Amino acid sequence: MSETTPKRKNDPEGLKKRILAGALQTFAEHGMQGARMEQIAELANTTKRMVVYHFVNKEKLYIEVLEQVYQAIRQHETGLNLTTLPPEEALIKLVEASFDYHVSHPDFMRLVCSENLLRGRYIMQSARIKAMNKSTLDLLENILTRGQQQGLFLDDLNTVDVHRLLSSICVHHVSNRYTFHTLFTPGDSEEDSIRRNRQLAVTATLRYVRKAP
Repeated sequence: MSETTPKRKNDPEGLKKRILAGALQTFAEHGMQGARMEQIAELANTTKRMVVYHFVNKEKLYIEVLEQVYQAIRQHETGLNLTTLPPEEALIKLVEASFDYHVSHPDFMRLVCSENLLRGRYIMQSARIKAMNKSTLDLLENILTRGQQQGLFLDDLNTVDVHRLLSSICVHHVSNRYTFHTLFTPGDSEEDSIRRNRQLAVTATLRYVRKAP
């Protein structure tokens, strides 16, 4: 080897990150069943053999990608430091941050839609996803409990129902973006749609949890 030829660095962790990034892009675009390991390897600038070496098979790689994307959104939520804010302000910030996250991470939403088309076949195999997603309910329950203690929120709220409500508009905006826009709001710009639906998510959630004046 020539002295001027740089040696290839052995960076297994860097390679695994590239494979996961390529896998997320491929699974989001083609679904678990349509994705090919060769496509993932090409995006990661490696070989199919190395993908198999690190992740064994496509199913295990897919589950790890699911775990990675759920971990990312849960870390985003816990990083908002909502326990330091008044409950109503904290809830508004949570809804807005959730909406913005879905808008800026469309591959996450495509992956979730793909897994639902598979009837949750692979997410059911991950105890890690089930455990880490408890944090989103804990975070929301803290906000709701503080609001109830201050007489702001209804006393009979179900945390899962509130989470379902706030996330439904966030999800719908991304998952139904093209069909809904074409059929119902063809005159709206993307900025108009984001602004309207973001406010809709906040308004709907607040009206659901607030006590009547």
